[in-house]
Amino acid sequence: MRRRLSLLAPLALAGVLAACGGEGKGAPVRVVIPRGASLRVAADSLASKGVIRAPRLFLLYAQLTNRDRRIKAGTYMLRPNTSWGRALDALAEGKGLLPGMTLVEGWTLRQVVPQLARVLEIPVESVEVAVRDTALLRRLDVPSGSLEGYLYPDTYTFAPGMSARTAVGEMVARFERVWQPQWTARLDTIAMSRHDVLTLASIVEREARLREERPVIASVYMNRLRDGMLLQADPTVQYAHGGHKPRLFFKDLEIDSPYNTYRNKGLPPGPIGAPGRPSIIAALYPAQTPFKFFVAFPDGHHEFTRDFTSHARVVRRARRAWDSVAVLRGATAAARTPAGRR
Repeated sequence: MRRRLSLLAPLALAGVLAACGGEGKGAPVRVVIPRGASLRVAADSLASKGVIRAPRLFLLYAQLTNRDRRIKAGTYMLRPNTSWGRALDALAEGKGLLPGMTLVEGWTLRQVVPQLARVLEIPVESVEVAVRDTALLRRLDVPSGSLEGYLYPDTYTFAPGMSARTAVGEMVARFERVWQPQWTARLDTIAMSRHDVLTLASIVEREARLREERPVIASVYMNRLRDGMLLQADPTVQYAHGGHKPRLFFKDLEIDSPYNTYRNKGLPPGPIGAPGRPSIIAALYPAQTPFKFFVAFPDGHHEFTRDFTSHARVVRRARRAWDSVAVLRGATAAARTPAGRR
């Protein structure tokens, strides 16, 4: 009997406390529930913002009502002193969950614009106008006609009804917070503008697969710029064609575009995507190397050489490696295909 009472007492208390609070009072507060967080972590987050009280009893109530395993990650706007039942409903059903998106390193405006329009539930044209805001371009001293490269890769949440201009402004503000004063001082040392650095960083972002190779890749392009060589950066050609191509052919390299670095010397007119912090740092502080060429291998690494003869030898090895991968993939696909469908 004593054990039964000990179980009923917290249940009764939980029931009383759960009924308190109702819809909550006061202005909504922002609560972040991380991806993969347990309800215990969520309860601590809710309690720290005053949405609920007594987080341990809140957990007990969730367990007793079998609602302790269904929560959705994200950023919520919830009122203080919300009832436990309503708080659990919000976490389980995503009520009060703010719309958001993750801007991935290397994304171009062609990828960002439709995604942002979908999240904000506004016309694509509104976002197109926002990323070409002339006032913002002047303030940032951007010589190109868009904010390509200036929307910083990160995860963003947006208040309901937020405009495209405000959302884009938040992404630019994030970039400005990441950019360090010492980086501005560094520009004179490397004789580049911030726009130049972001342009180079965006190319490095698209080329690199291994983080430790970014400064070396940046050094190759800096060496080529110093010596007046064509950059011959495949990602710039892909950008000129309007999207990623698995493989570039010689005819692709003939495209008439200022972004075609196989035909035009120097950096392209602007970034070809959104570089992350490691790529920006690599462009600002490239490694000191003699390399002027590099070749990608299937495992993601690059091999670097200083002259064309050595480069040609590495290219042949790389092609054999890529051909082997293609054969292996073809054999695997064939093995998975039913005999009647080959």
